[in-house]
Amino acid sequence: MNTRSTARRLLDVAGTTYAAQADITLRNRPEPLYRLLVLSVLLSTRIKAEIAVAAARELAEFDTPERMLRATWQQRVDALGRGHYVRYDESTATALGQGAELLRDEYAGDPRNIRTEAAGDPAKLRSALRGIPKLGPVGADIFCREAQAVWPELRPYFDKKALTGAQRVGLPGRAAELAELAEAEELARLAAACVRVTLEKGTAEKVEQPSATGRTAATG
Repeated sequence: MNTRSTARRLLDVAGTTYAAQADITLRNRPEPLYRLLVLSVLLSTRIKAEIAVAAARELAEFDTPERMLRATWQQRVDALGRGHYVRYDESTATALGQGAELLRDEYAGDPRNIRTEAAGDPAKLRSALRGIPKLGPVGADIFCREAQAVWPELRPYFDKKALTGAQRVGLPGRAAELAELAEAEELARLAAACVRVTLEKGTAEKVEQPSATGRTAATG
């Protein structure tokens, strides 16, 4: 396969974003963007992606900073526990409360205001995201990879994990070159697919086998 065919194959096999897997219909609206922030916090920890995604689903009712703050610490712990996010449940429940408070106080409870203050500068946006408790550089990368679906100024966003996965299946290891292999609205899916190659055993082999069909789910 040439690189364009490989990219298309990769999208077919593994092109489900982590937001979609967590039942987040991503739009440029406060609620889905806040849920993506929460998911990014959960995915930042050394825990399997499928567990983080399950925990994000359990936290879906707390889809604004205000709702997260109205929930008790124990309610947050319990929701994380239902998603089997048990190793870091207490510290993460605390961090989610702190993050919700920061968003309420500094950004009027709307993640879009982080974007507004960054004024189209991805580096400034990423720096601001790193200020959210327990998000850090890994979580900022996760958020930006997914948010490029609705925030075009982030495109193309392929972090180290995505570029590593791309190279593993014979695709370019440079973001600009990789972005040429898909439509702009597909870049978040392509980035997620590349990450799945890096993290999920057997994904690269499925891409390389023409007879394989369907998309993989995250396994960590």
